[in-house]
Amino acid sequence: MNHSTLREIATVTDPIERARALGVMMAEQQALVEEAARMRRQAIAEARESGHRLEDIANVLGVSPGRISQMRKGLTARTPEAPPEPAPPVIVHRSLPSEPAMYGAGCMFLSVAERQGVHAELRVLGVGLEPAPEHVATCLRTRPGEDVIARRRLMLADEVPVRIAVSYFRTDLFGGTPVTDPELLKPTMHEAITAHGHAFGHAEETLVARPAARWETDLLRLDPGDCVVQVLRASYSTDDTPIHVLETVCAAARHVFTINQAGGCDVF
Repeated sequence: MNHSTLREIATVTDPIERARALGVMMAEQQALVEEAARMRRQAIAEARESGHRLEDIANVLGVSPGRISQMRKGLTARTPEAPPEPAPPVIVHRSLPSEPAMYGAGCMFLSVAERQGVHAELRVLGVGLEPAPEHVATCLRTRPGEDVIARRRLMLADEVPVRIAVSYFRTDLFGGTPVTDPELLKPTMHEAITAHGHAFGHAEETLVARPAARWETDLLRLDPGDCVVQVLRASYSTDDTPIHVLETVCAAARHVFTINQAGGCDVF
């Protein structure tokens, strides 16, 4: 990172894109700092093994001898730390378009993961009122920034985070209902919705591939610059009332997207 790069980013007119670029740059620099710190600890360990006194090293580096001991803690004298064996990549499947039967049966992610033999986990990150993003407001037919109910969950496969799912509901339809409960809805979210007289009519899905936002990178434990696939599913009742908008952000490298053929289609 240098001042020239910062000046270039400062000229980006879109504030969201400017914030995204700064987040990516900060993540890259943090990774560089961590690697430099590891290399410095190794250099100190090698200096000690070659006979340099702790006090002499501390004087050159301008730190206390105690700090030198902390820097080299956990390192062997001559041999760099052996890199850990890489874990096998976690890959899960996501159907496009979503299978209606899977939604009716409960959580689609848990059902599909179980069929794959993957240990799946679903964590509720928060439930409450949030200003509706523009794309969500369009689907719910509300104004951008108007408060909607948001249910945010994190999905893990074999303890690796793979998706962030956020369900959005209109407050005039679901305020004060079990949809606002801070726990997982049981038996299913579908049951919680239909219990209030809403019958499913149709759904529309859109898919966007994009670089991960900084908070998505942190939550999904992605590398800087990794991409996500965002699937937006808007569900409407039989009378065309917007009932539920589900935004699923998938770690792109951890997914295989299975495409379902339209009924009666068998063309390769």
